[in-house]
This record gives sequence, C-alpha cells and structure tokens, in this order.
Amino acid sequence: MSALSYSEGKMNITFHGRKALVTGASQGIGRDIALKLSQYGAKVTAIARNQQLLDVLHSEDPKITVFAVDLSNWDATKNVLSQIGSVDLLVNNAGLAILAPLLDVTEQQIDSLFGVNVKALMNVTQHVAKDLISRGAAGSIVNVSSQASMAGLQDHTVYCATKGAVDAFTRAAALELGKFGIRVNCVNPTVIMTEMGKLGWSDPAKAKPMLEKIPLGRFGEVEEVTDAVLYLLSDRSTMITGSTLAVDGGYLAV
Repeated sequence: MSALSYSEGKMNITFHGRKALVTGASQGIGRDIALKLSQYGAKVTAIARNQQLLDVLHSEDPKITVFAVDLSNWDATKNVLSQIGSVDLLVNNAGLAILAPLLDVTEQQIDSLFGVNVKALMNVTQHVAKDLISRGAAGSIVNVSSQASMAGLQDHTVYCATKGAVDAFTRAAALELGKFGIRVNCVNPTVIMTEMGKLGWSDPAKAKPMLEKIPLGRFGEVEEVTDAVLYLLSDRSTMITGSTLAVDGGYLAV
C-alpha cells in the first residue's frame, strides 16, 4: 500500500500508486486529508455536496478530482462511485451535526443525521469493499467518528447515537473484511479548530467547561486529525484494524 522511510529523523510517507477517496472533502478535516493525501502521492477523489467549495479545492490542487453529490441519496451516490472507479484508500469523513435536546428532537433530524453519518458511510464502504475484493486487493478504510461516540454530550443525543453506530460498524466491518486484507479503523476527535469549530467554541464561557475535561487543556487542530488518519491508512499500521483512535487530548481518559 504505502511506503514509509526515515530521513533526518523524520518519518516520510508516500501513497504513490494508490487511489484514495475522501468524503466530506470540501472543507475542514476532509479538505486537509484530501490535500495531504495528494501531497503524499495518492491519486485523490474528493466528494462533497458543495460544488463551489469543491471547485476551490480543485483549483488549489488540480490533481484532485471532485464530484458533488448528496451522500444521503443512496442511488445518486452509487452512480458517482461507479464513475470514480477503483479505490484503495477510503476516508469516510462526511458528517452532519444537528444539536437539540432529546425532548425536542424531530423525526426529520434523526433521519438526516443517520442518513449522512451512518447510512451514507455504509453505502460508500460497501461499494469500495466489493471492488477491493473483486480485484483481490488489500485496502485501508478510515471512518471519522467522534469522542461523542463514547461520551454523553449535552444536546447531542442523536449525534452521539450516530457516532456510536460508526464505531460499532467499524468493528464489525473489520471482522468481516479482514480475511480479504482490508483494514477498517476510525479516529475519534474532540472539538477541532476548523473554521466551524472556531465559530462554535471561540466563546470562552462555552469553551471553559469542555476544556476543563481535556487533560492537555486545549482543543485539537485539523492537522492532528489528518496525521492520525494518514497513519491508519499507511503500512505503518498494518496490524491495526477494528480500532478507535481517540484524538482528544485525553478527554475520554477522565
């Protein structure tokens, strides 16, 4: 899959000759993952809903192929995946967050969150896994989950439920696909300082209670999640599958 070497005390990673697919790649963590994978030699395809943001990504790195699609639409997603062709490395990053108290949650909110965070992830994974198996090729799949999969958060009942489902799916998929040489893992970030994260957590009064639960005393940066994803995609992690890697500054350890 990937080749790693050490030079001047640093670990160099390359994905030359590998085809990578990143969902939710138009902004934030997914965008950074797509750019870094391309930088390290992968032939990257980026999927998201927003064509305008995808065009900006493509203009920044013309080597990245982009497709706009609503991943919650099962058939439309299948159609796009059939156009992309074979994939060796998959990052299921697309996600939706709708926050509401349990007693106010609506059916539409539940359907929307599970449609993107769980159903779409299963759809893309199924397609990629079938292709890998048909080619007799090994592959690596990384799902972007959340610390919310393992900790209750205020007004996050449905979001927590979807991310718990992502973790459970990761373990079960790893069990089924391991015999084909396909590894499936997930990363579980805390609050990450994407542009959206900065908007939501820049208020010191709101941030203080969360920060007090993080032993390292800060929120995460986008590149810290990207580094974890690239590690799990790479051959440096060939004996790791079915795992949940917390990128949370110790939040879940408290």
